[in-house]
Amino acid sequence: MSLDRKAAYVTLLTKSSYLPGVLVLDYTLRSVGTCYPLVVMVTPSVPQECRDVLARRDIQLRDITALESLPNVHSLATHDVRFRDTWTKLRVFELVEFKRAVLLDADMIVMRNMDELFDIELPEDSIAATHVCACNPRKLPHYPPDWVPANCAYTPLVHPSGSTSPTKITKDSPRPHTQLNSGLVVLKPSLELAQSVYTHLHTSPLVPTWSFPDQDLLADFFKGRWEPLPWKYNALKTLMIIHKPLWRDEEIKCLHYILADKPWQARVPQDGKGECDKCNQWWWDRFEKLAAEMQENNEDWELVLANVAK
Repeated sequence: MSLDRKAAYVTLLTKSSYLPGVLVLDYTLRSVGTCYPLVVMVTPSVPQECRDVLARRDIQLRDITALESLPNVHSLATHDVRFRDTWTKLRVFELVEFKRAVLLDADMIVMRNMDELFDIELPEDSIAATHVCACNPRKLPHYPPDWVPANCAYTPLVHPSGSTSPTKITKDSPRPHTQLNSGLVVLKPSLELAQSVYTHLHTSPLVPTWSFPDQDLLADFFKGRWEPLPWKYNALKTLMIIHKPLWRDEEIKCLHYILADKPWQARVPQDGKGECDKCNQWWWDRFEKLAAEMQENNEDWELVLANVAK
């Protein structure tokens, strides 16, 4: 894709508590030399002071409204209330000023340049994403019953082939192979496509059955029309523990801090012996470098510090 064609990385911010995540995500994109901007979709719930901090970092903002399912149609398990805002990520399809967008969650860091995602072949009305990890190591009872290691698309993969060749989806694939993780999605914005997605949200009889709001919708709506990406573009932090034959630190393009415990909510213990301490330290290392840039404006930095662990 030539750089005269407009394209962007896009993320969503709905509350102040995710401001540190957005700022570190933006810092990491710049640090790996991306040619494309980060655009932050903001809802009316985002305070003006947060918007001002982002603007002073030269981060582009786009005002959007919240997107929800119809009343009393979909409910979330108590464990997953953090997903309440995630339907709103789908507003990215409305950003038609961009020929292509790479949607990113705010709980990610980019560790190596991945601008090649703007160049991959992407048929009309299709998307690209990585598979879910369907191992359910915590044995959460509200997860789908077919989420077991034998059905996980990452289980058959090993290094080095797994870094470039994701598991193919065939007519005989177990159902979890057809499910994607929406932390990173490559797409072509389109108002027509956006409306079709929203209509699906408001009319599909499957909505009450979805455990993971936006990603279950995307997997269902784009069934047979989403292209699997290698794990390294959305390196779920749990893969480091669950899929050791596949994981290599040096292969990671974009690291995703899935699950409820976000890295900015707890400092890494000095002994660093926890199973996720290493990758959480990667986030804090980048946060400290961001601090060096931002502390000149004390007011902005105090707002950031108010939303991270002491």
